[in-house]
Amino acid sequence: MDLYIKLFDVLFPVFFVIGVGYYLGVKDPKFDTKFITNFAGNIGTPAMIFYTITTTGVTLSVFIEYFIYALIIIGGFSIVGLIFLLLLKKDIISELPPLILPNTGNMGVPICLFAYGTAGLGVASAIASVIILLHFTVGVLLAKKSFSLDILIKNVPIYGIIVAVTFLYFEWEVPGFLENTTFLLTYTTIFLVLMSLGIALSRFQVVSWSKASILGAVRVIIGPIIGFSLIKYLDLDGFAAGVLLIQSSMPSAVLTYLVGSMYSEKEVVDSVASVIVTSTMMSLITVPIVVFYSLKFFQ
Repeated sequence: MDLYIKLFDVLFPVFFVIGVGYYLGVKDPKFDTKFITNFAGNIGTPAMIFYTITTTGVTLSVFIEYFIYALIIIGGFSIVGLIFLLLLKKDIISELPPLILPNTGNMGVPICLFAYGTAGLGVASAIASVIILLHFTVGVLLAKKSFSLDILIKNVPIYGIIVAVTFLYFEWEVPGFLENTTFLLTYTTIFLVLMSLGIALSRFQVVSWSKASILGAVRVIIGPIIGFSLIKYLDLDGFAAGVLLIQSSMPSAVLTYLVGSMYSEKEVVDSVASVIVTSTMMSLITVPIVVFYSLKFFQ
C-alpha cells in the first residue's frame, strides 16, 4: 500500500498542473504562452540545469556516465523509429524527432524529483541535458534537413550545461546566493513548463489517429523497453537506474513541434503534433506503470 501512495504522491502533482494548463488552454484558446517560452528557454532552463547538476550531489563521473547512457538509448530510439516510419511510409527524416526525443524536461524532471528527491533530480537533468543538446543539433538538422551553427550558438541552455560541468570539473562550491536564486528559478520553471505543456496539448490536433497512435505507442512502450534493456545489459541498479528508466518512458517532447513548425512543411508539423498528443495521452497509462516498477525495484 505504501508503494501505491508513493506512486500517487509522485504523479498527482505533475498531471494536476498539466491538467490546469489544459483547462486554461481550452477556456482561453488565445492564452499567450510566449512569456513562458521565453522565460523557460532563456532563464529558467539554464538555471534549472545549473542548480540540479551542481547542488544535488551529482559528480562529474555520474553526469558523464548517464549522459553517455542517454546517447545510447537515443540511438536505440532512432533505429526503432526509422523502422516504423518506413513501414508507415512516413518522412523518415523530418518525422523522426518526436520518436527519438522524449519529454525528459517538462515531464521527466519533475517526476524523477518527486520519485527520488534531489538526487534523482540531478541524474534526470544529466539525461535531459542530452535531449536539450539534440533538440538544437540533430532536431534542427532533421526538421530543416540542413544544419545551422548559429542556432546552436544562440541556445542559452547549452551555456547552462557548460557552466554546470565547469563547476563539477573544478569542484567549485556554489555560492549561497547563486544556489538560492537558481533554486527559486528551478521550481518556478518546473511549474510553468508543466502548465505550458497542458496548454499546448489543448491546441494540437490529430490528423491521423491510426498512424499517430502507432507512433505514439512506439514512443511510450518501446522507449522504456529499450531503457530497461540497457539497464539489464549494464547491470545498473539504485535510484539512478530508476531515473534512467523513467526518462526513457516519457512521451514525445513538445519542443519537437516548435522546432518542426520553424523548419518543416505543414504536413510534417501536423504529423509531429499528432504523435505528441497520442504519446502524451498514452503516457497517462504507461508512465504510472513504469514509475511503479522503478520505485519497487530501483531504490
